[in-house]
Amino acid sequence: MSGDSDCTRTSPSAGSPSDNEFLPDRPKYVCSLSPDLITKAREELQEKPEWRLRDVQALRDMVCKDYPSLGTCLDDAFLLRFLRARKFDYDRALQLLVNYHTCRRSWPEVFNNLKPSAIKPVLESGFVTVLPRQDPEGRHVVCIRPDRWTPSNYPITENIRAIYLTLEKLIQSEETQVNGIVILADYKGVSLSKASHFGPFVAKKVIGILQDGFPIRIKAVNIINEPRIFKGIFAIIKPFLKEKIANRFFLHGCDLNSLHQNIPPVILPEEYGGTSGKLDISAWNELLLASEEDLLHDFSQLVLPCDSSPHDMLVSGDAEEKQCDDSLRGMKPQLYYCY
Repeated sequence: MSGDSDCTRTSPSAGSPSDNEFLPDRPKYVCSLSPDLITKAREELQEKPEWRLRDVQALRDMVCKDYPSLGTCLDDAFLLRFLRARKFDYDRALQLLVNYHTCRRSWPEVFNNLKPSAIKPVLESGFVTVLPRQDPEGRHVVCIRPDRWTPSNYPITENIRAIYLTLEKLIQSEETQVNGIVILADYKGVSLSKASHFGPFVAKKVIGILQDGFPIRIKAVNIINEPRIFKGIFAIIKPFLKEKIANRFFLHGCDLNSLHQNIPPVILPEEYGGTSGKLDISAWNELLLASEEDLLHDFSQLVLPCDSSPHDMLVSGDAEEKQCDDSLRGMKPQLYYCY
């Protein structure tokens, strides 16, 4: 269902769990959180079960009033993702939702024809996967290995598409919405030529999505086996990072003991000094590919109305790209120096 039809329908006043009864064509939300996670969500995210549907309705009303042509899904479960990611601050949740759509509409190379089967070569390369076991905090660990990418096979945007679809699959789980995720990035073997593909334009886009344009809580980013060239890569990334996110980056070098202080060996594969066997990418690949129909259904509800491209939502890609290209010329010497 498109955002337009939802917004033109008369909405009931917020405040009671029975509100959804007036909207028979919208799926009724059923909480899947365990009692412990309900408590955690209350303590960390200010989520009160007795007010949950009132809060969702408040955000829905704000979307309909301020962005009637946003073309977003307005189901309870979908809007809850954004409320949880911004600790039930209505204004910040609304901005995150708008940013989510802005990112999707301003980077067609990534978001056109976005589906798991379209990025099968990336999945098969092992560039991105999710470890089978969660950490002690209940967080999934997303493992990224840039050395598995051969630039002559496909552009860097294919890797970004694979990461984005991985996050979309993970965020379907309410458990992940509450606990967040951890990233493990192995930069072993990353050369100067490969690093040069990740310039300021791409860096700004990716950081914009992860930091301000996607409803997921990134609790830690662990970098392992980073070469000297990573200093140049991080110099590109850091200006776009908020201090809170920058403080969640942990650079371990080749020190596995340092990594194990953040991610316990019991959930890590042998490649990273763990005890859970060899890294197996097949299970996650199969799960993501099997989710294609569900993901496409979700994406089909994110409709861009043909008469809508609000200036205050979308930035000029040409101007942004030019600005970042200028920055790239200044950053390249840093990459060569570090290398």
